[in-house]
Amino acid sequence: MAEHPTGIPIQLEPLVTRVLATNPSPYTNGGTQTHIVGAGDLAVIDPGPDDPAHIDALLRVIAGRPVRAIVITHHHRDHSPGSRPLAAATGAPIVGAAPVHVASDTPRLDAAFDMEYAPDRVLAEGEDVAGDGWTLTALPTPGHTSNHLAFALPETRALFSGDHVMGWATSVVSPPDGDMGQYMASLDKLLGRDDRIYYPGHGEAVENPQRLVRGMLGHRKQREGQILRLLRAAPLALDAITARMYVGLDPRLIPAAERSVLAHLYDLRGRELVNGEDGIWRIAA
Repeated sequence: MAEHPTGIPIQLEPLVTRVLATNPSPYTNGGTQTHIVGAGDLAVIDPGPDDPAHIDALLRVIAGRPVRAIVITHHHRDHSPGSRPLAAATGAPIVGAAPVHVASDTPRLDAAFDMEYAPDRVLAEGEDVAGDGWTLTALPTPGHTSNHLAFALPETRALFSGDHVMGWATSVVSPPDGDMGQYMASLDKLLGRDDRIYYPGHGEAVENPQRLVRGMLGHRKQREGQILRLLRAAPLALDAITARMYVGLDPRLIPAAERSVLAHLYDLRGRELVNGEDGIWRIAA
């Protein structure tokens, strides 16, 4: 994404201001982007990590105006923990994604779960939070996480896409909470919409969202095809499949790549195209 300072408000359109948190990493790009919606009363989408400097930056932008809701797309700790100090400072309710707890010894990789996340209100599909001149409508987009929501701003045909569609890379889909079949279905769901622009949790705004979503679907189908071709040639373990598919990948990103390959394998197994025993994956007989 284009460089811009952390903690500095960037007005993207009259109803939308972006503030970048100070949590850059190989999985967050320049950091988590918090979006503040409204000109009078406000909503704050994904206040990010529990970082006092970032919360102070948000409060400077809020400048004492009423906050109608703190809106959460999903429960990863680079998105939701800041909701608690922000709620304490503003009195606003925390709304959006449902809390999720998955018992698993697998790594979380892109961000650990925010185990303390406890919204005041969970939003179902089509439910709104609204203020003076703005509405945010919940759109379930599971896949990156099982509870992921995007939020439409119908007044300007913008969509806050969270980590489902980002402006710099494709999402990590990490089982057991991440699900490749759901992720692909959620991309198909977005293709049926006419949003003008996406504002993601990481990376720049997406100004031609339909083209990007079509490309993401094609990319995932290409990866699926690679897996099937490799397994038709020989049974392989997960790490061997990943090494053949991601030649030259930054070593820091190999664990995340393995999780996405595993998500593809689980999806293919569910469709009875492959099977895996003792850590070895094969084409289904």
